[in-house]
Amino acid sequence: MTHRDYEVIVVGVGHAGIEAALACARMNRRTLMIGLSLDDIGRMSCNPAIGGVAKGQLTREIDALGGEMGRCIDRTGIQFKMLNRSKGPAVHSPRAQADRFLYQQDMKRVCEETDNLYLKQAEVTDLIVANDAVVGVKTSFDEAISARVVIVCTGTFLRGLLHYGLTTVEGGRGGATAANHLSDAYRRLGFEVGRMKTGTCARIHQRSIQFDALEEQPGDPKPRPFSFSTPIAGFNRNLASCWLTHTTEETRAIIQKNMDRSPLYSGRIEGVGARYCPSIEDKIVKFPDKPRHHLFLEPEGLHTAEFYVNGLSTSLPEDVQRDMLHSCPGLEEAEIIRPGYAVEYDFVLPTCLKPTLETKAIQGLFHAGQINGTSGYEEAAGQGLFAALNAVRWLDNAPALLIGRNEAYLGVMVDDIVTRGVMEPYRLFTSRAEYRLHLRHDNADVRLAHYGLAGDTMCAGITKRENQIATEIARLKKTTVTPDAEINNLLHSWGETPVAAPQSAEQLLRRPGVTLDMLWRFCPPPESYSFETREQIEIRVKYGGYLEREAKTIERFRKAENLRIPEDLDYENLSGLPRETRQRLTEVKPVNFGQASRIPGVRSADIAVLHIHVSKLQRQA
Repeated sequence: MTHRDYEVIVVGVGHAGIEAALACARMNRRTLMIGLSLDDIGRMSCNPAIGGVAKGQLTREIDALGGEMGRCIDRTGIQFKMLNRSKGPAVHSPRAQADRFLYQQDMKRVCEETDNLYLKQAEVTDLIVANDAVVGVKTSFDEAISARVVIVCTGTFLRGLLHYGLTTVEGGRGGATAANHLSDAYRRLGFEVGRMKTGTCARIHQRSIQFDALEEQPGDPKPRPFSFSTPIAGFNRNLASCWLTHTTEETRAIIQKNMDRSPLYSGRIEGVGARYCPSIEDKIVKFPDKPRHHLFLEPEGLHTAEFYVNGLSTSLPEDVQRDMLHSCPGLEEAEIIRPGYAVEYDFVLPTCLKPTLETKAIQGLFHAGQINGTSGYEEAAGQGLFAALNAVRWLDNAPALLIGRNEAYLGVMVDDIVTRGVMEPYRLFTSRAEYRLHLRHDNADVRLAHYGLAGDTMCAGITKRENQIATEIARLKKTTVTPDAEINNLLHSWGETPVAAPQSAEQLLRRPGVTLDMLWRFCPPPESYSFETREQIEIRVKYGGYLEREAKTIERFRKAENLRIPEDLDYENLSGLPRETRQRLTEVKPVNFGQASRIPGVRSADIAVLHIHVSKLQRQA
């Protein structure tokens, strides 16, 4: 190689690869995105949907950082819903059904039209490393391509095996080949490689579904887009319904009768599967007292007859899958178009990574997505974008971007995988976040826009909205509501206790049954506000006490995160620490005391000893 071909090479064209490649190119870096098939850019291998519990929050964070996923689903979605609407705003989670084919085509178009982004179809077979730094990749065409940074986003393709009952074929997903050489490169370079398993459900023909026996699941009457750049006013892409049915006792009997034909229970699968998203075989075995399990029939798109049977993930043979489907209400005549299967693949243990997603052993080599042991489109996309933001900073010799657990679900995920590692495919949940009242989907732009690729227009809009919110809340605190017959009659009609004494409008808004629109009937605002502004005013008033309490907890957390640990600290020679603790600290190399305290096996007493050593070093400096 006599010259450097690219500044960044992104290996993989899935959701992680897309966000990584687009971000680098948009930051004016000459970027190559290389994959086994360019027709698979943005392909949804599993369910045709974006968002969900915690995943919806993460998708909005990706959008706030300048990613493409939210914008693409707004352009190609066919049904939008807000999950957990009956609960508090901390767990409100947007979700959208996608037109699988439109989403894929749209993402491919965006990649093809992006300046500085180059596409290549080939298998990456090796990493070229010199002086502990990555300098390029080799392809299956025996071609060497150079770059200062390589971001590996290989999904489920590393030594991928597909299990259809007791039949096993090589592949990264149905209809796609596997990548069988890059895993060997990682082993040769000294990385620890593990094995995981995930699965998908059967697709069935629309004409074979008896919809009158199912429960319709429509979208929200007033759907909300994912991207902060998509106007809410007039947004309506509810173009299709999902449908609900369930398994039966007959389904259970069919599965139990054929358990010997399951590769999961016959010992043919080595990889570890996810507890949170079990196959139907796992559900039957692990939840024997549950008489039935919900199944959601999700349309694959507007111009196809395929429906995805969400909840029936399985690796049982196709004939057994057919019998299972026929035992469920409304699916008695179901025709399988594509059977479900399990996919087994290699991953690289994520404790080999810095909190920037750069590998500790090789400079300039970053990992994102399922190669890190995670699962899900959104988790992959978030890592791809985060890795890209740090890769460009690395190229510029600029300070790394570290997003804390108190700032984003993205920060929670990255900290979890690099600090604690993974025992199974990792998926985000709201329960993983300690500060989820602050990490709501509706304020992702306020939390993160200053970190990413948001332009001046977006940042100016955030500043304007924040000023409006503060001004209106201050006005409500100063405005006194005096009890009279009209006000008390209205409160009574709303199911609220009448006002007995004068109180501020802000106090009145704290009542569960009083909305901002109701309150403004007493004290109208001096100007009109957007939906987003009104939403933030109401949340910050109604949950003000909880937000203040959580903010104090976050401040204590920040103090631990701000206590830095020297990168070159030799843990093996620190006296007073158990051998196991020294090994774990050496493996993870925490950047601060907060991260050190979250390492499994590291005790509070160990942190105290570590603090004494670091303080001593600082005094000697």
